[in-house]
Amino acid sequence: MEYQSFFERPPETEWNIISLGGGVQSSAMALMAAKGEITPMPQAAIFADTQGEPRAVYAWLDWLEKQLPFPVYRVTAGSLAEMEMQLRVSKKSGKTYKKSEIPAFGKNPDGSKGIMGRKCTRDFKIQPIKVKAREICGIKRGQKVVTVTQWIGISYDEMGRATASRETWSQTRFPLLEMQIDREGCLKWMRDNGYPEPPRSACLFCPFHSDHEWQRIKEGPQDEWQSVIDFEKRMQETAEQCQVIRSVPFLHPSLKPIGEVEFKPTKAKDGQKQMTMHEMWNDIKNDCSGMCGV
Repeated sequence: MEYQSFFERPPETEWNIISLGGGVQSSAMALMAAKGEITPMPQAAIFADTQGEPRAVYAWLDWLEKQLPFPVYRVTAGSLAEMEMQLRVSKKSGKTYKKSEIPAFGKNPDGSKGIMGRKCTRDFKIQPIKVKAREICGIKRGQKVVTVTQWIGISYDEMGRATASRETWSQTRFPLLEMQIDREGCLKWMRDNGYPEPPRSACLFCPFHSDHEWQRIKEGPQDEWQSVIDFEKRMQETAEQCQVIRSVPFLHPSLKPIGEVEFKPTKAKDGQKQMTMHEMWNDIKNDCSGMCGV
């Protein structure tokens, strides 16, 4: 089932499920639905937990769940941080190697910079949500009839991230595009309705943080900042153990240890603080889908 425009409401289906990133846009969308400003009322929201979010995001979800008349299911594929440290053994060569889950910046042997493979959003966001949606909605194996509408919190200023569903049993809907509301509009709606401002939702160690966001994390809870420093060190130590080494991973594009980087925050709007996230939206070639925190 296809429809003409992401700015138009798609045909009705039996099920309406919110993909809840825990950030400003998806939270505003869920609360709008709760107040009846977006219809029909969803049957559920699903939050995929990488186990790498700031504590403030989990506290926000605890609060948000109490405001919604529909259940919020928290699903997880495990700890993304621990998966990043997992060594594997090649069946063919017997050598140890590591698959990159996050798009860390790599310093190559010749000193040049690259970017490592990325599977985090697909494996830790998209797939867990899909599995839970199939369970909730009773999707049968091989089903080709669209019975589920998945609501995605893409705002008007991020319209380039919107794509159609690749599943034969679901379609995507972008209520904020239909309303032509941007991220600042979401924040204004939250204020006007007496709601607090959500924290930014993204893994603490995401390499796509802008300098503005890295500075914010650095100035936040010190144990969380230390966990970022420790994560990078562990990631590099794991890479050293690989018998097939291509590059040394770093979290910042400067290829300096994250704890030594002098960040240069810009005066960009809050909605632009995350680095090139549009490049990740449903990018199957790069195994990523940009749904973190929407």
